[in-house]
Amino acid sequence: MTAARPQDIDAIVPLRAWVAVLGAVLGCFMAGMNVHVTNASLPDVRGSLGASFEEGSWITTAYLVAEIIVIPMTGWLVSVFSIRRVLMTGTGGFIIFSFACSTAPDIGTMIAARALQGAFGGVLIPLSFQITIGELPRSKHPFGMALFAIANNVAQAAGPSIGGWLTDALSWRWIFYLQVPPGLLLLMAIGWAMPRQQAKLGKLRSGDWGGIATMACGLAALQIMLEQGEREDWFASAFIVGAAATSLLSLAAFVLIELQRRAPLINLRLLGHYNFGLASLMQFAFGAVAFGVVFLLPNYFAELHGYNAEQIGATMVPYGLIQLAMSFAAPKLMQWSNVRIVIVTGFVIMAIGCLMNIHLDSNAAANVIVPSLIIRGIGQSLIVVALGVMAVDGLDKAELGSASGLFSTVRNVGGAIGIALSSQIVVERAKLHAARIGEQVTLFSSEARERMMELVRLLSHLHASREATMNNATLAAVRQQALAILDRKVRHEAMLLAYSDAFLIAGLSMLACAGCTLLLRRASRR
Repeated sequence: MTAARPQDIDAIVPLRAWVAVLGAVLGCFMAGMNVHVTNASLPDVRGSLGASFEEGSWITTAYLVAEIIVIPMTGWLVSVFSIRRVLMTGTGGFIIFSFACSTAPDIGTMIAARALQGAFGGVLIPLSFQITIGELPRSKHPFGMALFAIANNVAQAAGPSIGGWLTDALSWRWIFYLQVPPGLLLLMAIGWAMPRQQAKLGKLRSGDWGGIATMACGLAALQIMLEQGEREDWFASAFIVGAAATSLLSLAAFVLIELQRRAPLINLRLLGHYNFGLASLMQFAFGAVAFGVVFLLPNYFAELHGYNAEQIGATMVPYGLIQLAMSFAAPKLMQWSNVRIVIVTGFVIMAIGCLMNIHLDSNAAANVIVPSLIIRGIGQSLIVVALGVMAVDGLDKAELGSASGLFSTVRNVGGAIGIALSSQIVVERAKLHAARIGEQVTLFSSEARERMMELVRLLSHLHASREATMNNATLAAVRQQALAILDRKVRHEAMLLAYSDAFLIAGLSMLACAGCTLLLRRASRR
């Protein structure tokens, strides 16, 4: 009998390892979905809890701030308490505070529960990455990353879809009730599959507390600045200036501390690994575009086409389904071709999907956006699977904990900046386009005069059908209505152009990443 080749032995994966990986992927999906799950239902949540627009915005901000602090701490927490304890504690807390969100009687309770939900759920994403890479042999990494990609990508589409559907069909509170059953399933899977390990509590005394404090302060201030900047008129607000200064100083101190410590909270020296450093830069840009686009679409449909929460959610379903299919196809593509080719292809396809939306008009609703979403979903799936494999190639297993936390943090920080930038781009470009269009809509323009006269005639006819005579006051009111309609039309066209600009910038960013991919070194043979 022929002896088994090393790669054949390497490919045999125990059942417990598969259960651990699948459980971790489920946790990643839960945590990822919760970032976006309230996007389509925020008006209903605010109305139910009697919250203002500014208060309601903290429902998302609180979750993101807590999550972005905990994610980079995960590797250190695992080294102290063991991966099993951290994952089970994180899952248990996530379940408890999901239930607390669903029963929140007021906005203050909701914000506090969302912050704690984000804090406990923050460990689920990096640990999913770490378990997938750590428990599976190298030959199974592409398939494992496909599962991780499904959890990440489909969660982005499923969040608004599930949130919108549940809000219209039942109540927004069911968004959080439904987190409990999969959370309990995850607890059982991890409890059975992950081995018990001795805690190393002595590491608490030598912990990188300076790094923890400066990182938490810096990332929290950065997230708050990005989330609240537009509402506070950015640097015209003393609050935003203070947050920016706090973030800059704290993160600068954090980098200095981490580079000087022999056992840092996050091993920033990993960025010195050529492929990991370059892949992290691309991950940052990818996170900015992926999160920014998902943030823009519900607003685009609601503002310019009057979609409700259920309709917005329905438009995201094809986006999730195509990523589900492509995440399984990506490992096969990686076997048939070079990993770099798959990454380049992913970025080019995603760029095409963005550039399909650079000529939006009044008729560009789901008929235009959904096809571009499907294209972007194909590219996004290829990027997540292949870029993750390329990033960790060549790293030691002992470095995976810090690498997974750092890689996830880079993506989330990029996403936070992407959301803020995309929102600001739309606002500023809309002002610019409105001013330029307004320059053409004057009494000196024959087209504008004709349009104005058509509106006045139409409105006069409507008034005449309700009133016996048209006096001067009524005629003046008709002219004011015509001007208001014309103004709304100008603003509507300006917003369409602004969203088109945002998609153009996103597409060009993805093309730049495709160029950077060519600089990656070849992956080692598996």
